[in-house]
Amino acid sequence: MNIAGFQKLSTVDWPGNMAAVVFTPGCTMNCAFCHNRMLLEVAPGPGFPVAGVLDTLEKRRGFLDGVVITGGEPTMQPRLESFIRAVRRLGFAVKLDTNGARPGVLRGLMARNLIDYVAMDVKAPWDLYEDVCGGPVDLGSVKSSIRCLIKGSTPYEFRTTVLPHFRPEDISEIGRAIAGAKRYVLQQFRPHKEIAVRDPRLASPPHTAQWFAGRVAELRTHLDDVSARGIDLRAVQTA
Repeated sequence: MNIAGFQKLSTVDWPGNMAAVVFTPGCTMNCAFCHNRMLLEVAPGPGFPVAGVLDTLEKRRGFLDGVVITGGEPTMQPRLESFIRAVRRLGFAVKLDTNGARPGVLRGLMARNLIDYVAMDVKAPWDLYEDVCGGPVDLGSVKSSIRCLIKGSTPYEFRTTVLPHFRPEDISEIGRAIAGAKRYVLQQFRPHKEIAVRDPRLASPPHTAQWFAGRVAELRTHLDDVSARGIDLRAVQTA
């Protein structure tokens, strides 16, 4: 498997777990707000040797809880399953981050009980998907991955980075698209000058805690577990 980056310890990529993070190159989407854009092109070189990564993980047994495999889009990697099996043989739980573009790969990993948690990005309401993702998107595949997770037994979350130009009705529409979901997380957008150059709309200020609180309250009327990440709603909720 092609590994473009390796982080030995993270406390934020799998909340509640001490995890190493493996970054894979290449992606099926071209989102302007992506903070890992250096991974979009498949690296021609060897990157991080798999054997070296596994050796490091073995030395950290008893300290780490699990391994997060992210990208880019990990399901593009032809040897993803064999790498996951190697990680699990070391005794680590595995979290997979995905954009849902390859439901067949996701379904296969779930059927073989090879992943312990899935975080799937739902980028936008359907009518804005290609605009947000920077090009053509197979929405049928994304919808298939959503259904796969909702109907499956693998723990998961759907998550959306809330862009500055998203309207309340956009979030409501996403909520309807994932009806039946066990968990949905709204993530605060993190502005950066390079991101604003790619899309001027992203130069606008992020939404406020008050705005997020309204969206979370509305979504909780029909989704069981809704939360916000990257923004503190406690002051709003107790005001």
